Amino acid sequence: MRCGICVSSCPTFRLFQIDEETPRRRIRTISKILVENLPISADERKHLDNCLQCRACETVCPSRMAYGQLFDQAQAQLKANPGWLAKLAFRLIENKRWRTRIMPLLTVYLKSGLQKPLRSSGLLKKLHLADAEALLNKPALQALAVSYPASGTKRGRVALFTGCIAEHFDRETLRAAIKLLNAIGYEVLVPPQQGCCGAIHQHNGQPAASLIDNNISVFNALDVDAVLHTATGCRAMLSEYQSDDNETAELFRQRLSDIIDFLLKHWPDKLQLTVSDLKVAVHEPCSQRNVLKNQQAVYALLQKIPGLNIVALADNHICCGAGGSYMLTHPDNAAQLRALKQQIIADSSTDVVVSGNFGCAVFLNADGGGVEHPLLLLARHLPSM
Repeated sequence: MRCGICVSSCPTFRLFQIDEETPRRRIRTISKILVENLPISADERKHLDNCLQCRACETVCPSRMAYGQLFDQAQAQLKANPGWLAKLAFRLIENKRWRTRIMPLLTVYLKSGLQKPLRSSGLLKKLHLADAEALLNKPALQALAVSYPASGTKRGRVALFTGCIAEHFDRETLRAAIKLLNAIGYEVLVPPQQGCCGAIHQHNGQPAASLIDNNISVFNALDVDAVLHTATGCRAMLSEYQSDDNETAELFRQRLSDIIDFLLKHWPDKLQLTVSDLKVAVHEPCSQRNVLKNQQAVYALLQKIPGLNIVALADNHICCGAGGSYMLTHPDNAAQLRALKQQIIADSSTDVVVSGNFGCAVFLNADGGGVEHPLLLLARHLPSM
């Protein structure tokens, strides 16, 4: 339709205020690639790559344009040739053994006191590592256990998807998820053979089929009631898994559930959380708001905490700038969007800001933002056993 309703929802249009940075102009570029089989200019490629893939345009589109799917298809057809640093990043995401081996080195670096002089030297910028290094936090070095038994009477068994980077850098959220699931009577399995969801690869035009097939195989082999995740960005990818074997992919998708939805559905009446007088603002990640569309479940689950004052963060429809790997590939654009979101957080005068996406929280916390997963807040209010 190219009606332009999506323009005001697009974060890059908000930054640049030009038609080239709108979804409708990008759709024209995608049409040239996929339908007309025509070459695109360097300028068209630049504006296409500037997209955060937040998919806010899908939410407001009256013709239900499948923008995310078309974008990924266009990127795959363009067959981007990543630089050495991007290739290394893709390999680290793919290879769990490599990631496990490099984590102790990162821990030594963070404890060594080298951060300040290395940043001052300018070497990180020359190596194009400054933006990634700025997001570093202490990683978890020990693997999670394969199984965590339910507390009290067992009601069922679930599997937990841990992701790739989040497995090491968002361990507190994963442990909070396990604690909450155990508290409501569910045994939690954490299969060590699982891997990255494949979103970073697919959104950047790289093959993700092997990652998808591995996760389908690992989780379909388990006797569980549900496959749960804690990061909405991963769920957006997992929920759209496709495979050459449609039956196995469908089984995987049928058992997949957001942990917020699962906890809300299975929360026992007898489990009463402790009282809190905190004011909490809910940041709605793009993956949750525009793809999963289950953001209201977060507010409903947080209401299990008596006395909690829960509000929506203003301008939730505008991306924070994280955008998966976007914060690293387009750091200037991302930083501008983050500054806008951080100002909104400052103006909210809340005690806590919660976000269901690991990438958003890491990016917003780079300058001391204090954003955490809602599961952490819930777990802290569990009664003493």
